[in-house]
Order: sequence, then structure tokens, then C-alpha cells
Amino acid sequence: MASVILSPDLICEILRRSSVKDLLRFRCVSKAWRSLIDDSRFIKLHLSHSLETSTNLSLLLSLCGKGNVYSVNFASLKTAQRLKFPGDGRRDFAVLGSCNGLLALLERKDAPFELFKRFLCKHTEVFYLWNPSTRKSQMLPASELGLAPYFFSAPHVFHGFGYDPISDDYKLVRIVQCFCLVPDLSESGVMVYSLKTKNWRRKEDFPFYVKNTRTNAVLANNALHWEASTKSEPDPENFDADFDLIAAFDLGTEEYRVIELPDCLGERLTTNINVMGCCLCLIASYREVGVADIWVMKEYGVKESWTKFISVETQCFEDRPDVLPLVYSKNGDKVLLLVGGMLFFYDLRSKKADKVEIEDVPGLFKVEMMVESLVPLNGNGAMLDKNQHGGKTKRKNIERDDILSKRIHQV
Repeated sequence: MASVILSPDLICEILRRSSVKDLLRFRCVSKAWRSLIDDSRFIKLHLSHSLETSTNLSLLLSLCGKGNVYSVNFASLKTAQRLKFPGDGRRDFAVLGSCNGLLALLERKDAPFELFKRFLCKHTEVFYLWNPSTRKSQMLPASELGLAPYFFSAPHVFHGFGYDPISDDYKLVRIVQCFCLVPDLSESGVMVYSLKTKNWRRKEDFPFYVKNTRTNAVLANNALHWEASTKSEPDPENFDADFDLIAAFDLGTEEYRVIELPDCLGERLTTNINVMGCCLCLIASYREVGVADIWVMKEYGVKESWTKFISVETQCFEDRPDVLPLVYSKNGDKVLLLVGGMLFFYDLRSKKADKVEIEDVPGLFKVEMMVESLVPLNGNGAMLDKNQHGGKTKRKNIERDDILSKRIHQV
């Protein structure tokens, strides 16, 4: 039987269509394959293919009120797999954001003493970056909130995580705003962590008041977005009222900008934002009439490009008003919606909704979209993975791959 020799370009073309799980196994085939799969250019090529074709896409389900997080393959949406967070397994984490297969995590510390320190703006938050596909993680250096405490002040903390393709850098943004009964004593602070430089930097204060109902930013067009207002004196008894813009933080220039809302939203509504199909989305829910309008910004930053995508009646979702679009189906004829902590596929033609049942996931949950990738965590931070310390272990891993490679070729 004649042997078939594939060209390196054809091998690369085949491998970039493979799953991350398979690629990690294929590293044992030969030294050449291991070198190819570990190459930064191939990692970006594989990620680009996954993003363009919506392959290797997963849903991260965070159970409401608990620290458990489950991963569900978007292609099947049948069964869920509980993720094992980095470390000793006893720590509780909150997911702050997902970007190119990396997750930003915040270690939960809800003990009474920690809550008291947070009230005094002396609380130190502990962050991690984690790639659940490769099981590599990194603890970030500590950074205190750094705001002066005031009597009756209440700190609100907001986070965002994303990637800047110009500098090829991943950044974690933290906004802290302390609102006081005396407006002149209100204060805010912004810190940015760069994975490339491995440190935190203080930035110009955030010039807006962020809506308190969404603490994690929406990543779109290389910028982080929050619902916000320019009002200098928000009503402390109705903090979520009168928000009239979307505030953006550009990850490249690290400057702030304003995304204006459509003019015809009306009154007596609740709003939310998200990203779908690489476009920024605005969800306007009218609870009294049972309708949720989903707007899409087709040309980023252009107010006139806001287009009403669909209007859905909440009776399709058991009269649950909180509608959040997540992603298009593979054929593009349906949209996956998160409604009141449950998933529905909404048919764009028939205007009907079908509930998505996922096994082994109890209760209601929040959802983050994640693409599986080989993106590494480069830096000198504390590595929490087992068998990741020291050059001796690295040499053992290489020797193990070489032995497996020889056995494969002997078969």
C-alpha cells in the first residue's frame, strides 16, 4: 500500500479545522506537529477560523447564587460539563468576561470581614486569567481599590475584559465608583491590567455613572461597553433610572467614548446591552405591553445605523421580560435568547420560541459565550496548574511526547 505524503500547507489547513481537544492530542504525533500546533501564528489562524465559522463555540452557564460554572457545546446544546476552576478546587470564582478562549476570573470572598473592608474601599480583589481548554491559568498581581472612604459611601465595582489586536495585548479593566449622599464627595477610579506588561496602571477617572444592574462589560469592536449616564448627581434611591447612553472604553487608545441610543425608544422601559454577530445590541423591554425590541448597531459608533432587528412578545417566554440575545443558529434562521435565566431558540420566520433543555444543569443561570482556543498565557504570574512548574517538568513533558510519537509511528 503506497504511503501518502501531505504537504505542510495541507496539514496546517486540516489542523486548523480541528477542535482544541484533538489538537492537544495531535501534539504527540511528531515533533513537527507539536512545533506547528504551539506556533503563535497557527494559534491565531485556528482562532480566526473558529470565530469566522462559529466552530469550537461553547456556552458558559453560571448558576445564579452559586459559584458553579458549566460548559455546553453550542453545536449540540444537550449535556453540560462542570468546569474545574484553577487551584486547589476549594476556591469560588466569578466569571468577569470571556475573550478568545481566555476567561477573567474574580475570586469570591464574601466573609463579613471582607464585606466590611469593601465598604471601607480597602478590599483587595484577586484576579486570575484562565484558559479552560488548555487548563492553563495565571494569578494577576494584587491591586487595591485605592479610594478614600467616606461616611455613608457605597462602592460599586465594574469589570471588563478584552483584547487589543493592535498591541496584541489582553487587558482587564476595573472601575470603582463610590457614591455619597454628598455629591461632591463621590469618587471614581479606573485601573487597567495589561497581560503584556504584567502590571496595573491607573487611568483617567471614568467620566460617567455606570448602571449598577450590569457589572461586567460588553466587548464589541475592540471596546468595552456599559450602560451609563452623564448626570453628576444620580438618585441614590433609584440608581438604575435615567441612563441615557452607552459608555465605551477603547482597549487600543484607552480613551472613553459615548455611544448614543436610538431616538425612538420611548418611555417606561428597561434596557440592556449585549453583542451578537460582532455587532453591539440594545434590548429595550416594555413590561406593561409585554414586548422586547432588539436593536443592532450595524455601523459601530454611528447613531443613525441603529436598526430594529426584531420585536418579540414576552408571552413566548412565559411572560418573562428580561430578554438577552446571544448568538445566531448555524443556519442563521434562529437566535438563541437568554430569558429569565433560561434558554430559548427564537425562529425569525415563524416568530415562535422553543425552550432549550440542557441536562445536568439545575436552576437558573447567566450565560457567557466562549470560543475554545489554544491562546497561551504568557507572563511571570503565579501558575496554578499542576505539573507546570520548572524546566525539569517541561523536559519530562517533551520526552513523554517523543515516546508517544515513536509508538504511534511503530503501529
